[in-house]
Amino acid sequence: MEPLLKLKNKNLTSNTITNGILKAIAIIIGVCLLLYFLYEVQSILVYIAISVVIALIGSPIISFLRRRLKFPNTLAVIFTMFIFIGILSGLISMFIPLIIEQGQNLSLLNIDQLQTNIQNLLIQLNDYFLAKGINVLDEIKHADLFKNITAIPNLLNSVISTLGSLSIGLFSVLFITFFLMKDTEIMENSIYILVNDKNENKLKSSLSAINHLLSRYFIGLVFQITILFVIYTITLLIFGIENAIVIAFLCALLNLIPYIGPLVGGVLMLFLSMSSNLGQDFQSVILPTTIYVMIGYVIAQLIDNFLSQPLIFSNSVKSHPLEIFLVIMIAGILFGVTGMIVAIPTYTAIKVVLKAFLADNKIVKSLTKDL
Repeated sequence: MEPLLKLKNKNLTSNTITNGILKAIAIIIGVCLLLYFLYEVQSILVYIAISVVIALIGSPIISFLRRRLKFPNTLAVIFTMFIFIGILSGLISMFIPLIIEQGQNLSLLNIDQLQTNIQNLLIQLNDYFLAKGINVLDEIKHADLFKNITAIPNLLNSVISTLGSLSIGLFSVLFITFFLMKDTEIMENSIYILVNDKNENKLKSSLSAINHLLSRYFIGLVFQITILFVIYTITLLIFGIENAIVIAFLCALLNLIPYIGPLVGGVLMLFLSMSSNLGQDFQSVILPTTIYVMIGYVIAQLIDNFLSQPLIFSNSVKSHPLEIFLVIMIAGILFGVTGMIVAIPTYTAIKVVLKAFLADNKIVKSLTKDL
């Protein structure tokens, strides 16, 4: 009898292990399929994420129009959409002339003269360092710095040509945003249907918390961009850079892209600062002016990194810097630059929902302890 019980227990253990392995494999396959599906529809997900962000920004405007000015809901939404379209049109009207002007400047650029000026500068620098026993010219002259400089005008032309492909994405975002703002209550009620009565209050409180946190986050972003814009504008105006306000606004706006945006903005400001002084002496005008402008840019970034961003993240998303970095990088790998932009508000919303429905989970507790 005893050997029979042992055999039976052994079979049960084997079955348990087998079932566990099968479940684990099924979960892994399910997760892989889900990730593959999300990858395939990433463009749609990005459109939805951008539309949700715009709808959240437009929500206070719609509420004001409905309550104070007694606008019907549909009319309030249409009016708000026209505001967003007007802002977008204004931005485009600002940047297109700048791009055209810089393209014309580049087409007139004397590449040979620029190369000669920079090489003369390098010789002077090398003489200075040779006096200290350091020979830098041998290293620099093999770098072939001017090999691809003539490709810059072609690059700008290709960038302009790709703007046409953005029309589909723009239309999709506007279409989704319109119905998100127009039928907010219907969509909220549809979401409530998915949960039972017991969890409905949790979901309502989650949506309210998400709205509150993201509103503070977007206000913080406006504050951040405004500070950078003011510093950039002052710097560029002091040194007489053409189109200072447009360049400052564009470089400030690029800071919406975490980590990559400031780098792109720095390169753009460097390039536009140099191109605005084309025809001037390189050593006495172009180089010093560009260096001073970039010093101002670095100061603005230091203020942003050590003042603006900590203030925004501590009062809104309430996440650890390493946590934010990993989320942004993963979103960037999966969904590109747009994913990086919407990563923080999306992650914050997910954390709020997890805290409401899985408050007892140890991992959720650890991630949401500051919310």
